[in-house]
Amino acid sequence: MAVTVETLEKLERKITLSVPLAAIQSEVETRLKKVARTVKMDGFRPGKVPMNVVAQRYGYSVQYEVLNDKVGEAFAKAVDEAGLRVAGQPRISEKEGAAEGEAQFDAIFEVFPEVKLGDLAAASVDKLTAEVDDVAIDKTVDILRKQRRTFAQRPAAEAAVDGDRVTVDFEGKIDGETFAGGKAEDFQFLVGEGQMLKEFEDAVRGMKAGESKTFPLAFPEDYHGKDVAGKTADFLVTVKKIEAANLPEVNETFVKSLGIADGTVEGLRADIKKNLEREVKFRVLARNKQAAMDALVSVAELELPKASVQAEVGRLLQGARAELQQRGIKDAEKAEIPEDVFLPQAERRVRLGLVVAELVKSNKLEATPEQLKAHVDELAASYEKPEDVVRWYFGDRQRLAEVEAVVIENNVTEFVLSKAKVSDKAVSFEELMGQA
Repeated sequence: MAVTVETLEKLERKITLSVPLAAIQSEVETRLKKVARTVKMDGFRPGKVPMNVVAQRYGYSVQYEVLNDKVGEAFAKAVDEAGLRVAGQPRISEKEGAAEGEAQFDAIFEVFPEVKLGDLAAASVDKLTAEVDDVAIDKTVDILRKQRRTFAQRPAAEAAVDGDRVTVDFEGKIDGETFAGGKAEDFQFLVGEGQMLKEFEDAVRGMKAGESKTFPLAFPEDYHGKDVAGKTADFLVTVKKIEAANLPEVNETFVKSLGIADGTVEGLRADIKKNLEREVKFRVLARNKQAAMDALVSVAELELPKASVQAEVGRLLQGARAELQQRGIKDAEKAEIPEDVFLPQAERRVRLGLVVAELVKSNKLEATPEQLKAHVDELAASYEKPEDVVRWYFGDRQRLAEVEAVVIENNVTEFVLSKAKVSDKAVSFEELMGQA
């Protein structure tokens, strides 16, 4: 029998399902007999409970299960015959006026849209490039030196400068009252490294051990401490100790402490360059991937299934609650988070997913075994035992599926860049790493 599909609006469809009552009753009886073989009731031996007693106790729940199963089977068969791709769960309601011997139900649901891919030649993309220069390597060496620095107390006559470690007592007051977290003794921080608010560092810079100073400090509007955000406090700070930093010399001893095999400065710089180039490659790829995806979406036309968007909103909301829990927020699962804040992101994710899937299918951009192996090898290269990492990825289907998704995204990126109007744009290492 042909399936009649009614279009309600855009992606919404309706199908009427018919289920024979005899089939429902037959299945209910079969399941009740199965229940009767194992059910235990007071006053009866196992397997000897009369069927009318079993039916009285379990008949309603078994009939409900059977009806759900039969309607589900009918719906699956109908959409398969109609060649429909269903997005989300259908809304099913019983329909009155069914023919004798039948139960009828209306199933209202959404289908996935037709995706029209436009001409990528009309899209413009800035393709980023970046190089690892000596300045970037020098900065990395400086970071490694700072991680291994030592401190020695300055003479009493010397003032605090950037890079010094200072020990202070401080107390902050708002409207004459000390606030929570505004007072500490023997507190240490490094001057000029952003560990404290700028006004605090500016006040301490240039002070000597034993000196005290009062100064105003305006907390930013977005300060993490909500009780003081946007308010101005009066601080009293006393410097108790100033220690100057001693950075290790970049020599053979320093290089060997970092585990560089040949123990030479040249070997250290070569190792740093190799690691930075790997990081630059992944960051450039991520930025170019984003630009390519934006270009792809810009030339595509499609309607968004509301069910898919709502499901994505739910996933984003769940992720937000999980993040709050990890940060130790009390009752994070009950936190009032407006779903609307996730709607733009959810719509973009659904739109991009549908467009990418269509492009992959129509242009055969699936990941090949060779691409999967090459990508896993590249991920494993930075580890001490790459072969163990490779086995770890290939030993779990879920982990390999995540790699496969990345490879497909890379294939899509390369395809888009091969078709779109591409302009090469060089960016500095600092800008790429977010240090500019």
